[in-house]
Amino acid sequence: MAIESTFIMVKPDGVARGLVGEVIARFERKGLTLEKIRKLDIDEDLARRHYEEHVEKPFFPELLDFITSGPVVAMEWSGESAISVCRDLMGATDPKKAAPGTIRGDLGLIVTHNLVHGSDGPESASRELEIFFG
Repeated sequence: MAIESTFIMVKPDGVARGLVGEVIARFERKGLTLEKIRKLDIDEDLARRHYEEHVEKPFFPELLDFITSGPVVAMEWSGESAISVCRDLMGATDPKKAAPGTIRGDLGLIVTHNLVHGSDGPESASRELEIFFG
């Protein structure tokens, strides 16, 4: 296995609920390293670049409204197999199907407000890190 970097974002619902520290703590306790962090508001242009694969999908307007509804916290995490480790810690996209002990399983209720986003592979991690951190 290799050390890799991944992109994680606490979405507006997680920020509004004061869960940024909880999310960070879970990744830190797992042994990952927080490399970069920034709080920002996502505008429509940034949202379209981040979610480019979803722009033509019927759910995109709702996704756009949600991700631009409040501040987010963007982070770069690194560690052994960081991408898969982070995805396992986040849990299934639908919080109702996410296992107990995962971020979404413990803290989320609805799929459209599922607290966190994480890169799904090396290519998306590289692209998302570039979008948010240059």
